[in-house]
Amino acid sequence: MFNRETYIARRKQLKQKISDGIILLLGNVDSPMNYADNTYYFRQDSTFLYFFGLDFQKLAGVIDTESGEEIVFGDDVNIEDIIWMGPQIALKEKAEKVGISKTEPFKKLQQIIEKAISSGRKIHFLPPYRAENKILLNELLGISVSKLKAYSSLELIKAIVDLRSVKEEQEIAEIRKACAVGYQMHVTAMKMAKAGVWEQSIAGTIEGIANAGGGMVSFPVILSQNGETLHNHNHSQTLQNGRLLLVDAGAEVGSHYASDFTRTMPVSGKFTQKQREIYEIVLGANNRGRELTKPGSTYLSVHLAAAEVIASGMKALGLMKGDVKEAVAAGAHALFMPHGLGHMLGLDVHDMEDLGQIYVGYDNETRPVDQFGTAYLRMGRKLQPGFVITNEPGIYFIPALIEKWKAEKINADFINFDRLESYLDFGGIRLEDDIFVTDTGCEILGDRIPITPDEVEEVMR
Repeated sequence: MFNRETYIARRKQLKQKISDGIILLLGNVDSPMNYADNTYYFRQDSTFLYFFGLDFQKLAGVIDTESGEEIVFGDDVNIEDIIWMGPQIALKEKAEKVGISKTEPFKKLQQIIEKAISSGRKIHFLPPYRAENKILLNELLGISVSKLKAYSSLELIKAIVDLRSVKEEQEIAEIRKACAVGYQMHVTAMKMAKAGVWEQSIAGTIEGIANAGGGMVSFPVILSQNGETLHNHNHSQTLQNGRLLLVDAGAEVGSHYASDFTRTMPVSGKFTQKQREIYEIVLGANNRGRELTKPGSTYLSVHLAAAEVIASGMKALGLMKGDVKEAVAAGAHALFMPHGLGHMLGLDVHDMEDLGQIYVGYDNETRPVDQFGTAYLRMGRKLQPGFVITNEPGIYFIPALIEKWKAEKINADFINFDRLESYLDFGGIRLEDDIFVTDTGCEILGDRIPITPDEVEEVMR
């Protein structure tokens, strides 16, 4: 939790961006794992955290854009709660710490909403992603669950994206803490990655590091020798010499700000010539992406420049052919990198994605590209100082995709399919850093996790 002035200022800015009506922001509730009293680890809604800072269950906030009134709805604990959880601070006292002077029991939320509806006032709410809040909104507003997204407030979505996209100094400080934990996670994985080790042992160990850092993992750990599967959560294999281990993992600290890194390492402790060649291309794309990341540039243009580095490198190895720019324009590089260069990062590992990626990652000038690979670019818009984004190029040899393109002669003018036969068991390489856009360029947040082939081999040794 930041100081009360932070939350007062944020709510004031939000009110200034909404023309009329009331803003309804819902917190999260506990979700059962397998029965009501055995719940998943509680995670507060990020937008509620951003504006209200209260990190506990069953809360809602209402902001009246016309009168300026701000209310937090929630219930104080009873004696049974105290028996199981110990003495608790009163809701009113908690609310005052974030600059809210008025609190009401949660059941009164229905009365406030009904009064607003009967008065013909506009109610601004966000598209819900939790089932419990979908049901609650259905009860409060009378809108069917299937239509809630369509009726959510675009005005509110755009206002929140505008505010949350540019990070405050104190937010950057929290992300740096998450990056420091992420550094420990990845260096530990490098040290553990030896033949005979079970993948799950490494995944469990680095998840424990995230927990010990005061929070949890920012997303389920991706860790596999089958790195060609982009989001591989299967950790069932035993490490074997000659293979590559891809680890994509990050931490979420107690304030809920996140980090997100990827490194790829040779199980034997030393890259083969073939592995090093591909690795160096990915590293070159990563470095080129960072060089071009600056205010005023679109991240779509940075993505395409990184794609050209990949296409050029693959051409030098004889795996691609033809003009590099033409190959990228045709989307031929996407055989090897079928995803985007990066995404926003902050209170969410894919920051604000629940609000709609089209509003977070794009603007009126830069629109998504309807082409395989580039269509998956989550962040394409013009960059501004204060943005935090990921830079994560990769090269993957996906047998099913290679076979499909070869059979259908997709981009045959740019791909040497016969040369790819010896790479079908290669796996994949991805290298990801977290980048802060400054006034003049950008910087890597936190100490850079060892990334050159020599640095990785040294840590593993």
